[in-house]
Parts: sequence; C-alpha cells; structure tokens
Amino acid sequence: MNAENATQAETNLSWRTSSYSTGSGGECVEVALTAAGVHVRDSKCVAQGGPVLTVGTEAWSALLEAM
Repeated sequence: MNAENATQAETNLSWRTSSYSTGSGGECVEVALTAAGVHVRDSKCVAQGGPVLTVGTEAWSALLEAM
C-alpha cells in the first residue's frame, strides 16, 4: 500500500465514483484501476492535492471479498 499526494499520482488515470458514494456530496470516493493496482482518493480533496492511496490488486480483491 502506498499513499502520495494527488499532484504526484498519475494524472492520466480514468477515475470513477464508487457505487457506495452518494450524490449529495457525502462519502465521495473515487477509484482508478491499473495493472499495478487500484488508486483510491477522496474526490472532495482532489483540488487541494489530497492524498491518493494505491492498493495492490490482491489486497483490493481481498477487501471486496470481505465486504
């Protein structure tokens, strides 16, 4: 797992809003999938250069299975 500022993260990622996020501005989680892993960010913090969490594909799969 790795955390970095959004300005340091890959800028050409295809981000999508999590199905668990609401349209009313709460819990706005975005994910971007790559061969290296899954990038996760809080969409409310993107403009401020907030952190991006990168999780390996095996860890991401385990998380989804646990839900």
